[in-house]
Amino acid sequence: MTAILDQTAPATGAPRKLKRSMRVIGTLLLTLSSVTPASSVFVIVPGVIQQAGTGAFLSMAAAALLSFPIALVYAELSSAFPIAGGEYCMMGRTLGPGWGAAMLGLIFAGNVLTPAVLALGAGVYIGAVFPGLDPTAVAIAVIVSTTVLAVLHIRTNAWVTGVFLVLEILALLILVGLGFFHPERSMTELAIHPVTLMGGTLQHTPLALIGLATSVSVFAFFGYGSAIYFTEEMHDAPRLIGRTILWAVVITVLTELAPVAAVLVGAPDLKSLIASQSPFGDFVLARGGRLLNQAISLAVALAILNAVLATLLQNARFFFSTGRDLAWHRHINDAFTRTHPRFHSPWIATLAAGGTSLLACFLGMNLLLVLTGTGIVLTYAGLCVATLVGRRTGTTAHAAFRMRFFPAMPVIGLFGLAYILYTSWLDPDVGRFSLIANLVVIALSLVYYFFVLRSRGEWILRGPEEEPEES
Repeated sequence: MTAILDQTAPATGAPRKLKRSMRVIGTLLLTLSSVTPASSVFVIVPGVIQQAGTGAFLSMAAAALLSFPIALVYAELSSAFPIAGGEYCMMGRTLGPGWGAAMLGLIFAGNVLTPAVLALGAGVYIGAVFPGLDPTAVAIAVIVSTTVLAVLHIRTNAWVTGVFLVLEILALLILVGLGFFHPERSMTELAIHPVTLMGGTLQHTPLALIGLATSVSVFAFFGYGSAIYFTEEMHDAPRLIGRTILWAVVITVLTELAPVAAVLVGAPDLKSLIASQSPFGDFVLARGGRLLNQAISLAVALAILNAVLATLLQNARFFFSTGRDLAWHRHINDAFTRTHPRFHSPWIATLAAGGTSLLACFLGMNLLLVLTGTGIVLTYAGLCVATLVGRRTGTTAHAAFRMRFFPAMPVIGLFGLAYILYTSWLDPDVGRFSLIANLVVIALSLVYYFFVLRSRGEWILRGPEEEPEES
């Protein structure tokens, strides 16, 4: 073995394996918990409402429609490459290792930031039950506690997240009831005459603002593709992963779009709702009273904790895969591929996922939302291209799941994503900065690939070795 390979290979031999112990239900519970409908509605959507007012419904609906072709893209690529590394592995195998490295950097940044976004959002709702708590301190406590839980067996975490998921869906159903049973305006008004707050008055929401808000809305639905990160712990993953992702996107759209519409329909005062930092909490307080607001706030806090847990689980699998692909120094690669002897989890990778997300908490919510929004759009665009190229070159011909209406679905996805990127560029304060920042991340990733990874020789992306399945 050459000296170069000695510097990059894991210190103790071949990478360890993840244990296959889940089927569709377990993977679906983890995936939906990663999407976390309640957290998305209560933490992400307020930013959409502040931007677009009642146009938030159109922004969310557009993002929901865009989710279906993207979900089909994820389903086909995941079926062809059921590997814990997720998007960078799918890009690298269809478009080449350089593209894989660019996606690795983009996903690394997004994965590190997402738990921080969710954990910082928890402070608002925990503060409704326990006033006076510092949001950053709450976020740190959430990430530390969920990191410890994430070290446990994946099947244990699947059932833990499932219990929390039931609670957050109940909270969303209450929100739907409060809004639609006390309507102040019609759905037609939301769809045809959206308004937002400008200069203290309600004015028609410009199309550009709806488009810009859609880039944040995309993040609200983001997560249905996270099923790919758990495929190495899933029985019969190539055959089952596609339907898991499709079930996840359908449930996600229903559980997020309905409560958003309900609150916009039932809000007694649109000016106060749009101006509020916590529109959904204020709505529950106005319609249901203080006790119900505290109960819902507690349910949302648990949902956020659940989302952070699910996201850290997927991030740990991502880090595990990067170690197996020798993306870092040999000692880091070795650490990331170590699995716990009892829980079979990549425990050092889990600690790394928690530690990096903890540091991201100090960036602040506004910056985190800006950085994550456009990065997700670029990720989706890359996967649409990967699907088109994979079909043309035959690299995805072995996929058990093949989408219908090809190539219409990835092409529709690309057009929709291009519009979101265009509207982001039109916004010089937020959208343009977000796009430039993510392009810089891609550029730095390519520099790392050409000057570090390629200097070692060909960068080979590795998948899990085939092993007998265990029940």
